Amino acid sequence: MSVPAPAPASASIPTAPPPIPPGAPPLTARAGIGLFGIFLAAMMAGLNSRSGSLGLADVRGAMGYGTDEASWLSTLYSAGELLAMPFTTWFAITFSVRRFHLAMLAMAAVIAAILPLTVNLNLLLTLRLVQGICAGALIPVLMMSALRTLPPPIRLHGLALYAMTATFAPNVAIWIVGQWTDVIGDWRWLYWQFIPVALISGTLVGWALPREPILWKRFGSINGVALLTGVPGLFLLAVALDQGNRLDWFHSPLICTAMSVSVICLIAYAVSEWFHPAPFIRLQLLARRNLYIGFTIFIFMLITLISGAILPANFLASNWGYRALQSAPIGLIIGLPQLVAGSLIALLLYRKWVDARYVFATGLALIGLACFRGAQIDASWTWEQFQPIQIMQAIGQPMAVVSMLFLATSVVQPMEGPYVAGFVNTLRALSTLLGSAVVNHLMETREDFHSYVLVDRFGEIGQSLPQSIDTTSLGTAITTQVLALATADIYRVLGVLALALVPLALMMQFIPAPNTGPRPAPHSSPSHG
Repeated sequence: MSVPAPAPASASIPTAPPPIPPGAPPLTARAGIGLFGIFLAAMMAGLNSRSGSLGLADVRGAMGYGTDEASWLSTLYSAGELLAMPFTTWFAITFSVRRFHLAMLAMAAVIAAILPLTVNLNLLLTLRLVQGICAGALIPVLMMSALRTLPPPIRLHGLALYAMTATFAPNVAIWIVGQWTDVIGDWRWLYWQFIPVALISGTLVGWALPREPILWKRFGSINGVALLTGVPGLFLLAVALDQGNRLDWFHSPLICTAMSVSVICLIAYAVSEWFHPAPFIRLQLLARRNLYIGFTIFIFMLITLISGAILPANFLASNWGYRALQSAPIGLIIGLPQLVAGSLIALLLYRKWVDARYVFATGLALIGLACFRGAQIDASWTWEQFQPIQIMQAIGQPMAVVSMLFLATSVVQPMEGPYVAGFVNTLRALSTLLGSAVVNHLMETREDFHSYVLVDRFGEIGQSLPQSIDTTSLGTAITTQVLALATADIYRVLGVLALALVPLALMMQFIPAPNTGPRPAPHSSPSHG
C-alpha cells in the first residue's frame, strides 16, 4: 500500500499505527477461488441466521411448539455465533484455514440436514446451538483471509465482500424466506438451503486452499483462562440480551443470574487476554485511534441498521399482516444493489482525492436522514411508502460499512489481521443482539406510553360524542395508531444516533488511498520505507 509512513519519531508513540508493508504477493487465481468459496459460506451463514428468525413462526407451527419454547431456537443460534467469534481465527490458524473451514462447514451442513427431522425439543435446541457455533465461525475466516491474502490494490474489494454479510444477507433473507414458506410451501428449506451452498463452498475451498500441517505447538501457549471464561460469558450475555425483553429483564431471576455471571466471566476474560502473551484478541490494538473510534462507531452503526429492512418489516407484519413474501420488496431494495455497491465504494476510496472519513460520514448521514424520513410514518403506509427510505439506506449502508472497515484495517499489519477479524466479528454479533434488545424494549415502552395517552384522551371526550362508539373498531384503530407512533419514535431515536456518529467519523485518522499502481522494482523499495 502507498500509505505514507509517519515520521520516525512517531514510532515511539503507543497510539500510532504500525508501518504498513509496501506491497504484498499478487493474488493467484487459485487463491482467489478459495477466497470466493469462503465468501459463499460466510454469506450463507448470514442468511441462515436471519432466515431462522424470519421463518420461526412457520417452524413453530409445523413442529407444534409454543412461542416461548420456540424463541430459544433463535436465542441459542445467536449465542453460538457470538461465543465462536473471538476464538475462530486462533483455531483456524492452528488447524489451517482449509481444514478448519471444511470442518465447520461440514458440521453446519449435516446439522442443517437433520434439523427438520428432529422432533425432540431439547435435541433440536442443542443442534441449533452447535450449528450457530459452526456457522458463526465461517464469517471471521472471510475477513481474516481477505486481510491476509489480498494485495493492497484489491484489498478494499475483499472488505466490500465482507461488508455484504451485513448489508446484503440480512435484507435478501426476507425474500428467500418468502420463497420457501409461501411459494414452495416447504418450511424445511429454511434449514436445507445451507446444504447446496455448503457443497459448492467446500469444493472450492478444498481444491484451492493449500494443505497445511496442524500447528500442535500452539496449544502449548493457548490462553486457557480466556477460553474457559469467554465461552460461558458470551453465551450467557447472548441469552440475557435475546430473552430479556420476553422475560421482563431484571424482574426475571434467569436474566439477573445470566447477566451477573456473564459480567464476571467477561471481566476475567478481558484481564486474561490483556496480560497473556498469545491472546485470542489483542486488546492493546484499541490504543490506535482508528480502532477505538471505529469500533465504537461500528457498534452503534449496526444498531442503526435495524432501521433498514427489520423495522419496516416488523411494522408491515404487525399492521397489515404481511408475511415475508409481501415484505420482500423493502429488503430487496436495499439488498440487491449491494452486489455492486460495495465494489463501487471501494473504487471510490481508491481515488487519491477521496477522504474515506467524509465518505464514512456521508453514509452515516444518509442513514440518519432515512430514519427521520421514516419517522413520518402513519398507519396507512404499505411497502410502497418505504421505497425512498430504503433507497437512501441502500446508498448509505455500503458507504458507511466499507469506509469504516478501510479506516480501521489500514492501521494494522497483515499479521495482525486475525486479531482484528475476531474483534470486528465479536462486536458485530454482540451489536446485533444489543440492537434487537434495545429496539424491542423501546418499542414496548413507547407502545405502552402511546396506548395510555390515546385511551386516556378518549376517556376525556368519549362521553361527549353524539353517538355510540363501536368499541371493537375503536380498539383496532387505537392499536394501529399506537404501532405507527411507536415505530416513528424508534426511527427518531435511530436517526439521532446515526447523526451523532458523524462527528466521531470525522475524528478518525486520515488514511490515504492505497496504491493501485504496479509494485516498485526491488532496487527502489527502500524509498518506500
